[in-house]
Amino acid sequence: MEIVLYLSAAVAAIAFLVLVFFLGNTLKSLQVTLDSVSKTLVGLESQMQGISLETTQLLHKTNVLAEDLKEKSENLNTVVHAVRDVGTSIQSFNTSIQKVSNKVQQEIDDNQERISQVVQWSNIAMEIREKWKTRKRQPEDSSVPAAMVTKPEVETESIPKKRFLRSTN
Repeated sequence: MEIVLYLSAAVAAIAFLVLVFFLGNTLKSLQVTLDSVSKTLVGLESQMQGISLETTQLLHKTNVLAEDLKEKSENLNTVVHAVRDVGTSIQSFNTSIQKVSNKVQQEIDDNQERISQVVQWSNIAMEIREKWKTRKRQPEDSSVPAAMVTKPEVETESIPKKRFLRSTN
């Protein structure tokens, strides 16, 4: 029985030796992996420093651009307000012109009959004036008999008609 005891101790020792051998190999493999991870982390850290520096520069440029954009936006707002004021002024001017035009048109419509009477009277006055001139010329041309003197006819349709507008204040 002693032999079984020694034999089992020897098997246990061999099993422990195999365990230590495989555990050593696993730890060596783990060491290689950890060294690789360590190198990767060192490279990643240097890249992160570069990215951090570029990010800081980019953030600074973004702040400068944002400030410039804000300033230009404020300037543009003043232009927009000025254009809006000009549009309002033009609109009120158009409204005023429209009111005056409507008032003038209303006055013309109200005085249409008077205007046509004035045009008729002016045509009659022009005819009388022409006849008056013709009669004045007759005594000068006494060598020509009065029957041969033709009176110029004035065509009232060919005379341009003038419209007289009267504005009320």
